Amino acid sequence: MTSAAKPQSAPKATEARLQQIKIAAAAPGSQHNHPQIQGRDSYYNLPALKPPVWTWQVPLYFFLGGISGVSACMAFVAQLFHGEPSLVRALLWIGLIGVAICPALLIADLGRPSRFLNMLRVFKLQSPMSMGAWILVAFSGCIFLALTAHELISHGFTHPLLFALRWLGEFSATITGLLLASYTGVLIGATAIPVWSYNRVLLPPHFLISGLGGAAAALELLGFLIPSTNFLGFAASGLESLLGVFFEIRRSPVNAPIHHGKIATAFRVAGFLEGPLALALRLFWDLAPAGRYSAAICFLAGSLLGRYAWIWAGRVSAQTVTTQFAAQREGERV
Repeated sequence: MTSAAKPQSAPKATEARLQQIKIAAAAPGSQHNHPQIQGRDSYYNLPALKPPVWTWQVPLYFFLGGISGVSACMAFVAQLFHGEPSLVRALLWIGLIGVAICPALLIADLGRPSRFLNMLRVFKLQSPMSMGAWILVAFSGCIFLALTAHELISHGFTHPLLFALRWLGEFSATITGLLLASYTGVLIGATAIPVWSYNRVLLPPHFLISGLGGAAAALELLGFLIPSTNFLGFAASGLESLLGVFFEIRRSPVNAPIHHGKIATAFRVAGFLEGPLALALRLFWDLAPAGRYSAAICFLAGSLLGRYAWIWAGRVSAQTVTTQFAAQREGERV
């Protein structure tokens, strides 16, 4: 009886073997040998990056986090200038409800609650994702403290400690809220995805302005049709219009996903809704409640669609081999 043949062991990763692979890849007719992009614009015609795998919950988290964070800032300013208690209360509730939904969205994206908890086991200043998890937890505690103290005071409890806790909660919620509203732009800008990295300077203020307009729009939909909300909505729409023009004229191969194709259409529609259209409604129809409501709805719809458009653009950018090295090669990263 013959013995079974021993399975052949895998070839060792020696220098000679690596040289053979290089020669085979460069040989005429090789599937890795593409005359236009070999070695310069791709890694043997394969994308050098993996596209982001975020689910639909993540852009919604970006959207709600921005509104929640800015709402806390507006509540502190309103409290500081002796604004209506009902206005402060509404802003604090907007902030708390929004941030209460955010962890559920993140856990749904991660798949298991334990994965979110594991993100809190470390604290890395160099990691936007680690900092984001801690910012979310810190803001949640601060806004809860501020709202609890505010509700107790509004119901007749006048202990001096409550006033101190309310100010402490609102001030700390302002700091962490600003971080929450803008860090998502830092998070995607710190990645190697070309279209995100190329626009990394503009993304944080873009998301922050969008959160400001979203918070003002939410107040208007709740019935606060006051001059201050109209002014904030007007300012946010005007700034978003300017940013939209800048994104449009900032032509580069790296920015191709937001200039060409279906995603570019979604990106432009989002910018039009929260920029020129909302601005025009406030300019020419601001005296009627219907005009204010329409402007608020347009801004919110554009802000939400814009978050999804940026994520979609990142996926296309990661899979486009001809632009992954363009920013570094041409010195276009700013």
